[in-house]
Amino acid sequence: MNSDLLKWLIGMLLAALIIVLAFLIAPSLINLFDPKDNQTSVGYTSDTTRARIIDVTEEGPAIVLGNEQTYQILEIEVLEGEFQQMRLMIEIGKNQIFPKAYLFKPGDLMLVNVGTNVMTGETRAFFVDYVRERPIIFIFIVFCLTAIVVGGKTGLRSLLGAIIGLGVIIFFIIPQIINGANPLLTSIIGSAIFLGLSLYIVYGWRKMTHAAVAGLIVSLVLTGLFSIFAVNQTRLTGFGDENMMFLIQQSESMFDIRGVLLAGIIIGSLGVLDDLVIGQSSAVFQLNKANPAMTFKELFKSAMEIGRDHVAASVNTLILAYAGGSLPMLLLFTVTNVNLRIALNVSYISEEIIRALAGTTGLFLSVPVATLIACFLAIGQKDHSDDEINIHGHIH
Repeated sequence: MNSDLLKWLIGMLLAALIIVLAFLIAPSLINLFDPKDNQTSVGYTSDTTRARIIDVTEEGPAIVLGNEQTYQILEIEVLEGEFQQMRLMIEIGKNQIFPKAYLFKPGDLMLVNVGTNVMTGETRAFFVDYVRERPIIFIFIVFCLTAIVVGGKTGLRSLLGAIIGLGVIIFFIIPQIINGANPLLTSIIGSAIFLGLSLYIVYGWRKMTHAAVAGLIVSLVLTGLFSIFAVNQTRLTGFGDENMMFLIQQSESMFDIRGVLLAGIIIGSLGVLDDLVIGQSSAVFQLNKANPAMTFKELFKSAMEIGRDHVAASVNTLILAYAGGSLPMLLLFTVTNVNLRIALNVSYISEEIIRALAGTTGLFLSVPVATLIACFLAIGQKDHSDDEINIHGHIH
């Protein structure tokens, strides 16, 4: 087949895939920006609005939970919503802990809940949280610039891939789960779509990428199957996370809570899984390019030596990430001298353990799977020019 015709067919297939994805995410995108959709959310309700600090009218020492800190009484102006332009007084620092460095000054923004007491007719505002959107945007810009400066074109493509990934999660996986789809199956399909597109955007249409995508899909399925086995064996229900209770209370329909737990395991391992499969595929093609005379067995064995080192470092990364996220809980258990054998059986602790173990087991399985598929594609190829990429040429 003519190479130009092949490239044209590939381009048409990718375009068709993008169009299909656009149709899938369009309804969610419309709902996201539809101002009529004004559902309440836990902690942050439709009454939560931004306000600007006009003046600090009073400031002084206060004792909260045995700690001395500074309280403030602020005059604020509500910036949006039903009470827009209304000026109210608000008190902070007498009932909740406030670091001194985070005290407010005139011109600062905050999130407040504003409401009117139906009995007295008095309108009051209560502090909810800081407004963080501007520093988040600034830090995001720094992150993007760093990725582009250090990673060059590959860094730019990886950013585009990450944006596509977040789009698939927000506009495909989450809406499908809300609409009653199987969370595990949805997360596997969505993850395969997003990482497949991401890998092709970053590394191009080459055999190495084909091997990585195929290895990724097989690894996702194996991780899902093992996660089902682990969750069933430990009789986890998914209610170990208190957010699940809030989700049930706020939702009009019943979720497959156990399925959401399984989907979380899949999505939680994606970042490292992506790194492993592309690393193994790259290793295989580099080894094959360096010594085309290697047999299938020799190539597989050599690539697995690289993979073992890679997966060990990646598993450490994932386990430490889970441990870091659970640090407050670990501190609580240490302070309260909770019996370890009892603690292991508590649902929210068991869920975190199984989440880490099932996810990392999937990472271990991805190494031989990706290596095997890459070896099949690499052995006997005549032209290596399309697959020249350094094994560490991707962003970790």
